[in-house]
Amino acid sequence: MAPRHPVFGEPCWVSLLARDLADTQNFYGAVLGWTFRPTEPGDQFVVAETDGVPVASIGALAPTLQVAVTWMPYFVVDDVDATASRIRERSATVAVGPLAFEMGRAALAADRDGAVFGFWEGEPLPDATVELGVPPFRLELRTYDAIASAIFYGEVLDWADDGSGGIDISYEKDHVVLRTGQRPGNVLARISSGGVEAAMDPHLRPRWHVSFPMDGVKEVRTAAETAEEMGGLVMAPADTASDEGEQVTLRDPDGGLFTLTGR
Repeated sequence: MAPRHPVFGEPCWVSLLARDLADTQNFYGAVLGWTFRPTEPGDQFVVAETDGVPVASIGALAPTLQVAVTWMPYFVVDDVDATASRIRERSATVAVGPLAFEMGRAALAADRDGAVFGFWEGEPLPDATVELGVPPFRLELRTYDAIASAIFYGEVLDWADDGSGGIDISYEKDHVVLRTGQRPGNVLARISSGGVEAAMDPHLRPRWHVSFPMDGVKEVRTAAETAEEMGGLVMAPADTASDEGEQVTLRDPDGGLFTLTGR
């Protein structure tokens, strides 16, 4: 399928920087059944696919960088420089970039509470913007104050529902919920209160959390068992109370946190 035109401000991709690319591919391949193919900018990055559909990318973390391994969302913007300026104006941090690539430009940032995210300006990413009907990942920002964070991201990413298919923001069951007019039935992301800055458990710190949907409860439980066999940890046991169905939060051997949800 041809890439659809992006809605500015919406999440367009998720990525992980790993300490050992080969080991990380083995882990996620076993747990989620992903296959991998090389992509730009070279052999240190791969695209993960499910049944030929791109889901995420994984890159090799430079050995000199002493940073936490974390799954990170990217948002599509119309002007990466203007977005970077808005981030700095609101006392947040642009950590890397903007950097130029063949198809566009990107940068990495941390919001005022420390949650990291990326933003992209350029051509629609063919690996990220295939019209799926249902996104291959789900996002939740776990932070101190959902309303304050929604205002920050709304101003930085220029969220605005002008009736032309932009971002729609609503408040539902103590969450700020993002949808788009192009896919009104699908949730792009949720923003929830409750992050704890000083928590030793990274599951509780402010951050963007990535979830990957699976076909059912059995698949979620089997994947969790496989993750433990492959050196991962179950950080939050299976929970059937979620609106997303059964879910379990896992940590990969490098420390990257993610959740599996049953459809």
